[in-house]
Amino acid sequence: MKRFLALIQNKYLIAGVAFFIWMCFFDRYDFSTQFAYQQEKNKLEREREFYESEITRIEQAIEDVQYSPREIQRIARERYKMKKDNEDIYVIQHVEPKQ
Repeated sequence: MKRFLALIQNKYLIAGVAFFIWMCFFDRYDFSTQFAYQQEKNKLEREREFYESEITRIEQAIEDVQYSPREIQRIARERYKMKKDNEDIYVIQHVEPKQ
């Protein structure tokens, strides 16, 4: 009991515990804020990786279009429904069954 009272009366221990509690719960950068910042950082890093892969994919597609007449023809036919004079085009649309 005397040892417990001696610990409580120690002003450095009291100041240290108060500082620890303040830093953990009341400070601007407490644990919950740090956790939220970490989650936001991870989300932004995942988005960055996604956009970097998209940029790489699009750059490859641009390069294919610039140097390949076959790719230009494929895009013209698929996206813009272009055709040659002696061809007929049939557009097939898939209909989802109603549930």
